[in-house]
Amino acid sequence: MPKEIILSPEVLPKLEKVKEADIVIGIPSYNNARTIGQVIRTVDEGLAKYFPDCRSLIVNSDGGSRDETAAVAKACLTEDPRLIALAHSLHPVYKIITPYHGMPGKGSAFRTIFQIAESLGAKACAVVDASLTSITPEWIEQLVKPVLSEGFDYVSPVYFRHKYDGTITNSIVYPLTRALYGKRIRQPIGSDCGFSGQLVSFYLAEEVWHTSLARYGIEIWMATAALAGGFKICQAFLGAKVHDGADPVKDLSAMVTQVVGTVFHLMEAHQGAWLPVNGSEPIPIFGLPLEVGLEPVDVRLERLVNAYRQGVRDLSDIWKNFLPVPVMEGLERLSKANLPEFRFQDALWAKVVFEFAAAHFTKRMDREHLLKSMTPLYLGRTASFVLETQHSTAAEVETRIELLCLEYENLKPYLIEKWRG
Repeated sequence: MPKEIILSPEVLPKLEKVKEADIVIGIPSYNNARTIGQVIRTVDEGLAKYFPDCRSLIVNSDGGSRDETAAVAKACLTEDPRLIALAHSLHPVYKIITPYHGMPGKGSAFRTIFQIAESLGAKACAVVDASLTSITPEWIEQLVKPVLSEGFDYVSPVYFRHKYDGTITNSIVYPLTRALYGKRIRQPIGSDCGFSGQLVSFYLAEEVWHTSLARYGIEIWMATAALAGGFKICQAFLGAKVHDGADPVKDLSAMVTQVVGTVFHLMEAHQGAWLPVNGSEPIPIFGLPLEVGLEPVDVRLERLVNAYRQGVRDLSDIWKNFLPVPVMEGLERLSKANLPEFRFQDALWAKVVFEFAAAHFTKRMDREHLLKSMTPLYLGRTASFVLETQHSTAAEVETRIELLCLEYENLKPYLIEKWRG
């Protein structure tokens, strides 16, 4: 089946002029006028500093911004004296601004960038977020060098985050992905990544670009496809990831439903890859994991615990359709615990996640309702984690997460039994 070409007619002549590139850096954007200029300049600085002999291309793939993003990007690409100087060097850094087409969401932006990279025969491709305020030139080195110099296909980011930031990743996505595929990839939902030309072509050939995964699950899909496909994977420490004016999550239940639902969907698609896997192994990491200052994360413990208790009262009859008696008894006992003693044990939590995954696979009930009913359980687990680690350092919290991951791995036979049964 021939590949669908989504590049707009105005882009193709520009690619003809560039002809080929060693490195393509993509910057998806949407209403990022305040940050897009600095991100482009930082990317350009990183390419000039660390890859001066490579033919490089910067692609800003904009999703129809309603602010001045496109205008700022164009001004940055044509008026910055450093960019003009680079344009006269032996191997100039070319810049292209292109609107991406198709289904709304990051997937369309990634697909546009990947098609440009493939058409130019790029050896390495990387994508960074347009809303970043913490990006440095070193990010470009860390995301691209492992591909060009070490032969890696996928470079996953590692961010230094507040101990209560990214709790869905820490309690579900990371330990589950690690237990499934046997690789300790710390940020499977990272959006700042590096790719080999081979992996880019692999992605473009996959039948995902017109599915819901392209709307909101493209990052976890890319990581999982690389894991399941046996590609050579590493990680790059990028420091803190700070966004400009990140939108607050208005509907936590929707976020849990989308993220966890995507992971469960990928479990079904790649079961042949993960069912035989036992244990896990570390993967190489580039860069120095230095601690940096972070904004505190406000956690309202009583609110989380009350939401969990309300969930047990309201949803137990639903959960009993697929959760076994010992798990239900554990959840009910926890709902009666006082706040200081509120502890959602690792083994119970892992079994809950595995039971939901198996119920999702076997379609024991409507999948959307199933996933939404998981939200109060996730809130209870988060409250327990906060209570247990409120006086812990970042290193101690990471050790605590490691213990949870080992519990997931130890209980994988439980998952397989439920999955097959």
